[in-house]
Amino acid sequence: MKNLIYPVLFLAMASLSGCELIGDIFKAGVWVGVLIVVGIIALIVFLVSKLTGKR
Repeated sequence: MKNLIYPVLFLAMASLSGCELIGDIFKAGVWVGVLIVVGIIALIVFLVSKLTGKR
């Protein structure tokens, strides 16, 4: 896995400018964070509904 990371990283550094790369990383980070928070909230709602539901 380490051997694959270095060529990909080098290709990204060679093809993208520094500011554009950092901007893309922050955009991806924000969306990943939003998806994780939504997933955690959905999991909590699911667990609470399973615990309080009487069947």
